[in-house]
Amino acid sequence: QVQLVESGGGLVRPGGSLRLSCAASRIMFSIFNMAWYRQAPGKQRELVAHITKGGSTNYGDFVKGRFTISRDNRKNTVFLAMNNLEPGDTAIYSCSAGLGGAPDDYEYWGQGTQVTVSS
Repeated sequence: QVQLVESGGGLVRPGGSLRLSCAASRIMFSIFNMAWYRQAPGKQRELVAHITKGGSTNYGDFVKGRFTISRDNRKNTVFLAMNNLEPGDTAIYSCSAGLGGAPDDYEYWGQGTQVTVSS
């Protein structure tokens, strides 16, 4: 069955950087649109970034140019490079994959990786 496995999370100080990875298996990765979501304790899940199979990207308003989503179809992996991290970025970050429609309705989801921004 399809697997999405996130990695790269951890503890970082405010202003620091992290690069998250999401490796997909048992999936024709190149035809899927991919997204990163996050959910903080007590808050709703929100879309962080999205990349289509063709490479078009869009971001949540809160990103403000700090994050970059990219994909490597040869490695079946989507990345999220995060710079200038703030305590408000603390959350579990998950990736998802879908063939179309709204990212909220994508078919496949990973378990997530914890990102904690704290001094």
